[in-house]
Amino acid sequence: MINKITSIIMVIFAIALIYMGGQLLLAGGSAFYALMGVGVLLSAILLMMNKRSALTLYALLMWVTLFWTIWEVGFDKWQWIPRGDLFGVLGVWLALPWVVRPLYQEQRRFHPFLGGSVVLMVLLVVGLCFYDPLPQQGTIATPRNASATGGAAEEWSAYGGTADGQRFSALKQITKDNVKDLEVAWTYHTGDLRQGDDATEYTFEATPLKANGMLYFCTPHNEVHALDPETGAVKWKTLPDKNRSYLQQHQTCRGVSYFEAGQQGQQQTGAAPAICRKRIFNATTDARLLALDADTGKPCADFGDNGVVNLRANMGEVRPHALMQTAAPLVAGNLVIVGGSVMDNGFNSGNPSGVIRAYDAVSGRLVWNFDPANPDNTAPVAAGATYPQDTPIAWATLSADLKNGLVYVPFGNASPDEVGIERDPASNTEKFRDALVALDLKTGAFKWRYQSSNHDLWDRDNPSQPSLVDINYQGKPQPAVILPTKTGNLFVLNRLTGEPVYPVEQVKVSTDGIKGEQYAATQPVSSLNFIPQPLTEKSMWGITPFDQMACRTTFRELRYDGNPWTPPTEKGSLIFPGNIGVFNWGSVAVDPQRQMLIAAPVRLAYKYNLIKRTPETETQRTFTKDGTPYWNENFHGDYAIHIQQMASGLGIPCIAPPWGRMVGVDLTTGKTEWLRRVGTTKNLKTSFLPGRFPLGFPMGMVAHGGPLLTAGDLVFHGATADNFFRAYDSTTGELLWQTELSAGAQATPSTFMGKDGKQYVVIAAGGHGSLGTTQGDSVVAFRLK
Repeated sequence: MINKITSIIMVIFAIALIYMGGQLLLAGGSAFYALMGVGVLLSAILLMMNKRSALTLYALLMWVTLFWTIWEVGFDKWQWIPRGDLFGVLGVWLALPWVVRPLYQEQRRFHPFLGGSVVLMVLLVVGLCFYDPLPQQGTIATPRNASATGGAAEEWSAYGGTADGQRFSALKQITKDNVKDLEVAWTYHTGDLRQGDDATEYTFEATPLKANGMLYFCTPHNEVHALDPETGAVKWKTLPDKNRSYLQQHQTCRGVSYFEAGQQGQQQTGAAPAICRKRIFNATTDARLLALDADTGKPCADFGDNGVVNLRANMGEVRPHALMQTAAPLVAGNLVIVGGSVMDNGFNSGNPSGVIRAYDAVSGRLVWNFDPANPDNTAPVAAGATYPQDTPIAWATLSADLKNGLVYVPFGNASPDEVGIERDPASNTEKFRDALVALDLKTGAFKWRYQSSNHDLWDRDNPSQPSLVDINYQGKPQPAVILPTKTGNLFVLNRLTGEPVYPVEQVKVSTDGIKGEQYAATQPVSSLNFIPQPLTEKSMWGITPFDQMACRTTFRELRYDGNPWTPPTEKGSLIFPGNIGVFNWGSVAVDPQRQMLIAAPVRLAYKYNLIKRTPETETQRTFTKDGTPYWNENFHGDYAIHIQQMASGLGIPCIAPPWGRMVGVDLTTGKTEWLRRVGTTKNLKTSFLPGRFPLGFPMGMVAHGGPLLTAGDLVFHGATADNFFRAYDSTTGELLWQTELSAGAQATPSTFMGKDGKQYVVIAAGGHGSLGTTQGDSVVAFRLK
C-alpha cells in the first residue's frame, strides 16, 4: 500500500515537472526539468508494477541531477536547494526499508545503489554546509593616521557625522577586542506607529544626532524627539498633526540637522539671534522647513514665518502629496540647504521643480537658489515668480566642503523616470539629470558637474549623500568626493574639479526599443564598481524546482540584454539592478584615517513593463486600482510604467542569493580587499508562511540603510531585513557581534561619547513598509558592560 501511494505521488510530481518543464522548454529554456519529469514518471510506473528497477532508475536520476547541478552552479549550497531538495527528499523516502522490503519479498531492507547514493549525497550536502564560494577573504592593510582630518568625534552633529558625509567617528573606546561586551544601555519608544491610511512605505530611517548635550531625531510623521543621551529620558518632543494618506509615497524622515550660531566657518550676515542660538532643522514630508529651539523644542519665531519656511513657495501648482522632504537638510556655515523629493511618475508633466534652495539659518531668508533649468541665475527668485517644473531633483542629503566653500548636490532623474521621448537633449535640464553638481557655498554659483548616467530610463537617481575624503591614490594626494549610484558605480572624483580620480570607461549599450525614444549609445562605468554580474537562466532561484522553473520561464520571456541598461519595453524587460539600486540613501562609510571604504551593495532584479497610452486612456488607471496609490501611472504621458520586483509566487526574489553583501575597499589602490554576505533569512516576510520565517540561513539579505565606521576598527550595520544589528572588523569583514532587535533597523547608526565617559552606539529600529520588515518605534542605545 505504501508503494502504491508513493507511486501516485510520484506521478503527480512527474506530471507537474513535465508541464512546467515543458513551458520552460517552449520559452527557450533548459530541458532538464521536463526530462526529469519523464524519468520520475517511468520510475513511478515501475514502482507501481513492484519492480526493483524503479529504485535503480531513481538512483540514476539523482546522479544526473547532482552532475547537472554542479555543472550549472558549482558548489554554491544555496543554489543547490531548488535543484535538489524535492528530488533528494523523494530519494531518501524511496531508500527507506518500508519501500525496499516489498520489492524484495521482505528479504532485503536496503537497496545498495539507491541507498548508497543517498548516503553519499547526504554526506556531500553536510560538507557543503561548511563551504561558501562567495566570500572574498582579505585584509585592508593601510595604517591608521590619527592626524587625518574629517569625520565626527565626541559629537554626531550632522546626518553623516559632519557635513562631509563620511559616516565615520574617531571614537575608539569600543574596539574589535571588546565589542562582544556591548549591552543595551536604554531603549526608547516614540509612539509614532503606522495606522489607518498611512503610506505603505512607512519607515523609521532616522539617524540620531548628538549635540548640545542631547540626542535628536525625527519620526516618520516628523515628530522631533530630544532625549538624554545617556539614559534615553525625554527632554522634549514635538507632536505635529498627522496627515495620514495612502498617496504619501514616502512617509519617512531620515534625520534632522543641528545649527549653533557663532560656530567656526559661519559668515556673519546680520545680528546674532536673540533667541534660538542653537537650532534643530526638520524638513517635513508636507514640504516645510522647521526651525526649533534645540533647548526647548519651541519654534524659532525669528525664522521664516514663526519658525516655518513654506517649501511650496514659488513652485506653482503642486498636486496633493507630489512634493515632499525625506532627507536631513544640510547645515553648512550660516546656511541651511535643501533639495526635495517628488512623487514618482504620477503625471507626465507638472511635477515640482528640483531647485536647490539655501536659506539663512537665522532669519529663514532665501539666500540663493540653483534651478537646473536656469543654472546661471542663482539670485533669489522674485516673490511672484515660479520655478520651471519637471526638472531633475536631489532628494538625498547634500554634502559640503567648508574649507573650499563648495556644496555637492547629487541630482537624480526627473519624472517620468523611464520614458524620455519628450526630453530636449539641448536643454539645461538634461545637463543636470543624474549629475553630481558642485556649487559655490556662498552664492550657489555653478562650479562643475559630472553625469553618472546618460539619458536615464531606469530611475537611476543619485540616491546617496556624497562622501568627501582626502586619499593618496596610487601615491598621489587627491581631495576626493565619492558618489555611490543605483547602478553600482562608485565614482571617485576630484572634488575641486570634478575630474575622475579613478578611471571611468564609457561602455556601449543597446539603442533599440520603443519608437521615438532617444537612447544613449554609451553608459559610464567606474573602475570601482559593484555592478552585479549579468544574469543567465542559471541565476534563477527558488525554494523548490517549481518556483525556480517559473522564474526561469519569466527570465526567458523578458527582454534582457545582459547589462543594467536594458531598455524598458511593452513586452517587459528585466532590469538588473532595479530601481532600488545597488546603493540607495544609506550611502557608504569612509575612514579618512585609514583611507578605506565600507559599503553594502544590494542585488535585486525588477520587471519593467511599459503600457502604451492613447488619447482615450491618458487619464485612466492602467494597472492600479481606485483607492490605491497611482505613482508610475504617468497620466497624460506616452506610457505608464509598471514596476515589480522579479519574485516568485512565494514572494522570494527570483535571482539566487546573496541579495545583500558587504565590501571593504582600500581607497589608496581602489581594490576590494574583502567581500562577505550580510544578513540571514530570519524574520523574512513570505507569502507561504502565516508568520515570519523562523530560521536564520546566512544567505545575504537586502540591506536598506548605511554603515557606520569608527576608529576602533569597527563597522556597525543594521539595515538587513532580519532585524539584526551587527558589528564587523573593518579590516577583514569578520562578524564580531550581533543582536536581534524588536523591529527592522532600516536606518544608519551613529555614535557619540556620553558625559559619563562611555561611548554609545545608537540606531533606530522601526521597520520598512515596502520591504516588509517588522514594524516598530524603537531607538536603541548600546554601550560596553
